[in-house]
Amino acid sequence: MSETASTATELASQYAAQVTGDLERNAKEQERLSSEITTLQEQLAALQRDHSVLVNIQQALGSTRAPVGEAVASDTAAVPSPRKKSAPAEGAGGKRSRAKKAAPQQRKAEKKAPSAGAGKSAAEPAAKTAAKTAARTGARASAKTAVKKPAAPTLGELILGVLAEQAEPRSAAEVATALGEAHTDRTVKTTVVRNTLENLVARNQVQRTKQGSSVFYTVSETTPVAAPAEEAPSEKAE
Repeated sequence: MSETASTATELASQYAAQVTGDLERNAKEQERLSSEITTLQEQLAALQRDHSVLVNIQQALGSTRAPVGEAVASDTAAVPSPRKKSAPAEGAGGKRSRAKKAAPQQRKAEKKAPSAGAGKSAAEPAAKTAAKTAARTGARASAKTAVKKPAAPTLGELILGVLAEQAEPRSAAEVATALGEAHTDRTVKTTVVRNTLENLVARNQVQRTKQGSSVFYTVSETTPVAAPAEEAPSEKAE
């Protein structure tokens, strides 16, 4: 019996301690909420006072503007629905009204569209200028062509002329010397003359004969030899 009594006593003491703690927490929570409610009531009272002051100021300024929601609703209700235009009766009156409406549009289109005469008058000076420029360019080109310097004779033609003037075969060095004396304004090299002579031999325009270690050249009998053209002085077209 003593053990049962002690156990019951311990449980009772535990419950009592738990209830005491719950009561303390409940009391603290009530105090916190009471303080918050008091603060909110003070804020609400301040807002109410400010509202009253603002309303008095609005009335003193003479402004009777309604709140935003009410103003929108009143404006929407005040706007009348658009009226449908009745179709004009067909007849002389309807035709005249359509003609009056079309006349301003036609005048606007005529103002915007450029006249053909204006475009033609603007294009004529440009065409005349282009024609004059083309005529001047053609005249200058024809003048340059008319006074164009004649083509100078080639080295092969000069060599053929030298060989035709000589009755006996000549070596490449002798031909180069003769060219240098006849054309002092040109630089004549023996190696170039020898190569040109060999090309003429390949074309059957010159015959080659060998005497010992020396090579001599003569004009072929079937080769027509023209007199070398003299170089004309250069002229500038005015």
